[in-house]
Amino acid sequence: MQEDFRLIVDLVSVFAVAACGGMLAALLKQPVLLGYLVGGMIVGPTGLGLIKEVVQVETLAQFGVAFLLFALGVEFSFSQLKKVKAIALGGGGLQIILTIITTVIVCGITGAWETLPAKGVFLGSILSLSSTAVVLKCLMERNETETTHAQVMLGILVIQDLALGLMLAILPALHQPGESIGLALFTAIVRIALFAAGAVVAGIWIMPRILRFLARTESRELFLLGVVTLCLSIAILTEYLGLSIEMGAFVAGLMISEVEYADETLTIVEPLRDVFASLFFASIGMLIDPVFLWQNLDLILGLVALVFLGKFLIITPLVKLFRYPLKTALIAGLGLAQIGEFSFVLASEGQALGLVSRHVYLLIVGTTAVTLMLTPFVLRVIPFLFNLVEFIPWLKPYLVDEQAEDFTEDLPTKDHVVICGYGRIGQNLVRLLEPYQLPVVVIEQSESRIQQLRESGIPYVYGNAVSFHVLETAGVNYAKAMAIALPDPTSIRLCLKRALELSPELDLVVRATQDKNIEVLYQLGAKEVVQPEFEASLEMASHLLMDVGLGKEVIGQKMQQIRQDHYLDLRPECSAAQVSQHLQKVTQDLNRRWYDLPVNSPLIGMTLEELDMRRLIGVSLMAIRRADGTEIDYPHNGTRLQSGDRLLVVGADEELTALVDFAQGSIAVPGGASACQWVTIQANSPILGNNLADLIYKDYGIKVQAIRRDGKLSRNPANVDLKVGDQVLLCGNLPQLNYPEQMQQLLDKPFAIQLPVIPDIHE
Repeated sequence: MQEDFRLIVDLVSVFAVAACGGMLAALLKQPVLLGYLVGGMIVGPTGLGLIKEVVQVETLAQFGVAFLLFALGVEFSFSQLKKVKAIALGGGGLQIILTIITTVIVCGITGAWETLPAKGVFLGSILSLSSTAVVLKCLMERNETETTHAQVMLGILVIQDLALGLMLAILPALHQPGESIGLALFTAIVRIALFAAGAVVAGIWIMPRILRFLARTESRELFLLGVVTLCLSIAILTEYLGLSIEMGAFVAGLMISEVEYADETLTIVEPLRDVFASLFFASIGMLIDPVFLWQNLDLILGLVALVFLGKFLIITPLVKLFRYPLKTALIAGLGLAQIGEFSFVLASEGQALGLVSRHVYLLIVGTTAVTLMLTPFVLRVIPFLFNLVEFIPWLKPYLVDEQAEDFTEDLPTKDHVVICGYGRIGQNLVRLLEPYQLPVVVIEQSESRIQQLRESGIPYVYGNAVSFHVLETAGVNYAKAMAIALPDPTSIRLCLKRALELSPELDLVVRATQDKNIEVLYQLGAKEVVQPEFEASLEMASHLLMDVGLGKEVIGQKMQQIRQDHYLDLRPECSAAQVSQHLQKVTQDLNRRWYDLPVNSPLIGMTLEELDMRRLIGVSLMAIRRADGTEIDYPHNGTRLQSGDRLLVVGADEELTALVDFAQGSIAVPGGASACQWVTIQANSPILGNNLADLIYKDYGIKVQAIRRDGKLSRNPANVDLKVGDQVLLCGNLPQLNYPEQMQQLLDKPFAIQLPVIPDIHE
């Protein structure tokens, strides 16, 4: 076979196996680059040996590295860095330095390197990088890119990506003899500074003119050709100056990032980047020896454990040092504990320079690949870990009930609206409520958005809206209504559940990030769930229907009916198995339990509307599994409980305990003429300090079912003395609750309880 044709066959083989490996990795919910690595390993010299022209393939793979770093430079935005500039610049920089120092010390103690600190610095540089691609993909899949922990992680990742250029520039200096390494480092840094100055000049005065000239041709092919030429020319220039092709490509991307054609450039270059990046990672895979990995599996797994533990112990305290909550610090520490894909670039360059032997190189590559594969699993298991914390009393205050870090001094204290999240939806809500003089309190965890609230004079609470303490600081107990517009589904569900624990009658409107979360949010107690994409569809349909002559009233009724049916007409049909699977998934981050209904339970035969279980004892019923195996997911109010039912319930520990008494009849179960009502005890009431449970039950036949004080729920109020602000759940005969003439003698002032409004007990 001719040599040039042999290269074509080899390239086709690499692309084919990379595509197959990537598809397999995607099906297994793994990063596709792992598929590329495995594919290259299979067809490489140490695998099946199908690739003959390895050197030529590796040479072409350098285009992948160049385009990968070029696109990274174009995507880079200084506005992203401003959001978390303190933790990004300070924490990200310290993380890299501490990782390198720790690695050098460990290498010195263990004698792992013959020459120190140069080779220790090289290994520390590799370990300091985390995977932007894997972390970002996992955050996007969970719709968490706007959360605080995501912003912290992405801020640190941006600094790591920037540091890669410096590392690549300094890497050749590490190969110098020990006595001249300082001079080599200084020379490298000066060279970088001069090149950076030239890049700034070119980026301001030269690059925009070239791109405008290319854009005027209105030819996509010429624009692509010109951009690729610029990228590779600057990359070759940096190689000629003794830096690296990779750094030149990254700087070329930075020069374009602030030009108006940056988005167009990225759109055009991305396909090239993806194709050649797959070739690069496959070429890295060809250098991996599977036999070596198997023979050194114990050592590699040990190194993986050390990497995860070491980076976690470095990153977590750093994030906490910058005054982020412990929970945010732990998530960032776990999420960034892997070695990133750009470490392959450093490792490959280090091997070429002779900084590491092939044995050490293979250990680095194997360890990196395993950490990348484990990261998605780690990020998925984090909610389970925090869910377990609910059962550890001494840890719960640190990880769940985060304190409000800052808040406006003159917060509204009554009949206000609490808005959780100050993104686009939250900002629009505030604007729409302003003209009606409605007092508003915004809960937000982003420092940049808090600054906007300060400048606008809008009352705010700086903290996590999931925390009981933050919700109490915002006055959820006495609020008129609440809107939840948080970015990630987990926080939305937890915020909703805990807000209703504090104020069971709160009018809650929730934004659903995905259509499959709608029923969950209704089941947890939301009065209204809004799905933005569906709402946009309804508004567009309304406009079109009016244009064709339908009456405004008819259209309004139809649209309202769709909303009342929870958008069922617009949602894609799902099988019962798919619904059940999703229900199990979304309740994993909540305190859930399957409960077997007792045979002689008084609840049997009653509808969920009659039971009013969520309001009475606080639990939310998510699913019913019948004795015959039939499962009812998200049961409606008309569903009747039957003997042998198993109930999937969600609630706090005390609420789940109360369910046992409720199902056995120990707690009063409302009958046909019975009802329950929450009442707030206010100042100057003559019954303060008395035992309301015994008093009312004995004299008027109305029993106190529960008392809520300072956000804590007590289901056995027999020995509780009343205080100002207590909320008591009165259960008894419906006429007595609606027209309690007998209670007027006790309260000295007549009042009426109108269900479901919470009245106040006055003097």
